[in-house]
Formats: sequence, C-alpha cells, structure tokens
Amino acid sequence: MDTVIKNGTIVTASETYKADIGIQGGQVSLIGKDVEGDEVIDADGLYVLPGGVDVHTHMELPVGETKSSDDFVSGTVAAACGGTTTIVDFADQERGLSIHEVLEKRLGRAQGRAVIDFGLHVSITDANASVLEDEMPALVKEGIASFKVYLAYPGRYMVDDESLFMVLLKTREIGALVLVHAENGQVVDYLIQRHLSEGKTSPLWHARSRPAEAEAEATGRAIALAALAEAPIYIVHVTCRGSLEKVREARQRGELAFAETCTSYLLCTEENYSLPAFEGAKYIVSPPLRQRADQEALWRALASGDLQVVSTDHCPFNFMGQKELGRDDFSLIPSGMPGVETRLPLLYHFGVNEGRLSINRFVELVATNPARLMGLYPQKGSVTVGADADLVIFDPRKQVRLRHENLHMNVDYSPYEDVTVRGYPVRTISRGKTIVVDGAFVGGQGDGQFLRRKPFVP
Repeated sequence: MDTVIKNGTIVTASETYKADIGIQGGQVSLIGKDVEGDEVIDADGLYVLPGGVDVHTHMELPVGETKSSDDFVSGTVAAACGGTTTIVDFADQERGLSIHEVLEKRLGRAQGRAVIDFGLHVSITDANASVLEDEMPALVKEGIASFKVYLAYPGRYMVDDESLFMVLLKTREIGALVLVHAENGQVVDYLIQRHLSEGKTSPLWHARSRPAEAEAEATGRAIALAALAEAPIYIVHVTCRGSLEKVREARQRGELAFAETCTSYLLCTEENYSLPAFEGAKYIVSPPLRQRADQEALWRALASGDLQVVSTDHCPFNFMGQKELGRDDFSLIPSGMPGVETRLPLLYHFGVNEGRLSINRFVELVATNPARLMGLYPQKGSVTVGADADLVIFDPRKQVRLRHENLHMNVDYSPYEDVTVRGYPVRTISRGKTIVVDGAFVGGQGDGQFLRRKPFVP
C-alpha cells in the first residue's frame, strides 16, 4: 500500500468497527488487519470517517454590488480544514446566457484553484425550449445531475409555477434532481417594501419580511408540483416546522421528496437579529433564522429521517464593508453566513455529544446521504474498497474554541465566536493525499477535480 491508516475506529453510516485501511493509487484498496504500507498513519483512539460532502456552497457568489468573500481557493481550504473533502457549488443562469455558458464560466473559476473535489448544480432562471429540450439532457450526460430553481427573488432568479413544472417533467425524463429554494418571492417582496416604507430598517425586519408561512407555502407548492410531475424533489435549507410538515407528509405518501437543513438553523435563532451595534447583520441568511421551537423540530427531524442532509449554504460576507452596506436598509445586507469549515465539529458537538444523533447518523447526514442524493456514492461518502480515499481522522476528545482568527474562511467574523466544541478533525485526506494536519493546510491549489456525477437514482 502507498499509505496505511492503522488502529483507528472506522465509522460509516451503518457500522462502527476497528480495522486498518490500505490506500493505493488514491483509493481505498484494502480494509483489514495487519496491513502494511510505505506510509503509516497511527489513528489509535481516533475515528476514521468518510470525508464530508457539502452539497450547498456559494463561493464567489455575486450579490448586488459585492460578492461572497470566499473564492474557490480559500473556501475549499477552509472546507478541508473542517473535514469536508467534496463540495457541490452552483452555476447560476444569467439572463440571456445559456446554461452551458454559465457552467463553463463557473468551471473557469474553480478548475485549477479548488483544493478538494467539487461538483456543480446549475440554476435555471429561464426555462425556455432550448434549455429544456437541448441543454438539460446534454448536461446530464456531461455529469450535471441536479438543477436548482428559485421561488424567491423576483426579477433575478425566481421562476413561475409553469417553469418549475416543466423543469420537473424534464428531470424525471432525463434522470436528474430538482433543488428548490422555497419562499414565496412575491409575498416576500411586498413585505420588504412595506416594512421599509414604515421606517423598519434594522436586521430584525429581514426575518419579519420572510415569514415561515411564506416558506411553508412555497415548500408545499413545489412538492405538489413534483408529485404531479412524478419527479423527485430536494428542498434546500429547510428552516421551520411548516416546511418540515410538508416534507414529512410527502414522504409518508411515498413521494420522492428530500430535504436538507443547515447548521445555522440548528444553532442560531431570530433573537440574533436583535443584537446591538448592528451585530445582527452577521446572521442575515435567506430564509432567515427562526424560533427555538423550529430549531428543536429540525433536530428531531434529523434524528427521525424526515430530513436527510445537513449542508451549510456557505456564503460568507465580511461584516466590515459588506454587511455594513445595509446599515440603513436591511434589504441591502448581503444574505449569507460562513459555515463550510465548522459544519462537522458543530454537528458532532451539538448532535452526537448532546445525545441528539448517533455517530452513524452524523456520518450519514454530513457525508453518505449527500453523496447518494447527488450522484457521488460510493466514490464519495463511504469507506469501502474501491472508493476514493477521502478520509477524515477525527479526534472525539479534542476541544477547540472557535474564533474567526483561528479559522480559514475568508471572513472577518465567526457566527459561533468563542463556542468550544469537543470533537475535531485532526487529519484530512483527499484521494489518498494528506492535505490538512492539525489545522494546517498542506495540500496544493488546483488539486481538486471536477466531479461528473451519475444520474439521480431513487
């Protein structure tokens, strides 16, 4: 073997056992006892997990006059330092451009720069005949297995119900998955303008402009259209009890409805928006943070299986110079929070350590399920012979105080400043190569490969 990880406890979505792992040619070649190799990594007392798979990130995302502060270099370095070895980002269709054109532009930003493997979803804003009949089928053959539509942001991203339905019909035909940002965009826009006209400009009114009812309505509408089209659907960043109920009911009916939540919704609430000195702007995300009762419902849904994935919606903006753009108008605050580096330790600490999740369910949520749903399994999200040797050696005893200056995300704050977590990655391995040791990145820019994903299989 090129490399052997010895004496560790392997944790997968279904098993926990002690064994050695032999790595050859960037893949897991052997799992057993007394394996020998050129390089030996001693994982005694440590867990060996499949590398994390974050299927919802936004590197270098343009928003108004600015763009998210992590690019494909800094963002993927941060991901690796937090135990994530694969991301799936987005290529958003711009008005007047084909989806092939936006995909090529996005690949140009990522290839030769990303330090871990990456895939791309393509967001559709104009579901014209060429997109539906020519481009979508061609992209699936090229390894794009998912398309996103927005029911929010009129005039920029939002599609109408007819467009969503046509996209769903096409994905059923070609073997792809539709991701939906579910908020009633027209209602939200009306509430934004009404609150601003009444002089309500602080961060709290971001949340009041995007009520849970607007999310639940759009979630139910999208799921109903997917059922009518007999197509699978994946609801991104579920935040509230109303949306959860729509997903749960669909799954109980046997429909192919899947959903994710994000670490921010599990750990922060609407109360954050009322922090003094404009600090609440740090927590502006869309949909917004909800109430504690919603938060607890999300945790229960993760344990029960009603939610299948924990992603991050990583989209960081600096407080100074970026979030500050909306000091006098909450609608101008760039929407997004950093999270790609802290997903695994936060979910382990507040999920596994606090008894909300088993360690196997933890692995399922952060690695195996996202890999399965996005056409990456078993090459990603598993510890099996023949899989890519994307592995995380995780110390369940290591305590780390989260401070933005100690993290690698290119942003001037942490939403979880001074939170101490117990359980942290101590080594990250990508395709058999160690790229992070004890929080220090030792990999190479451009080593990440573009992943051509398999068509969706229920």
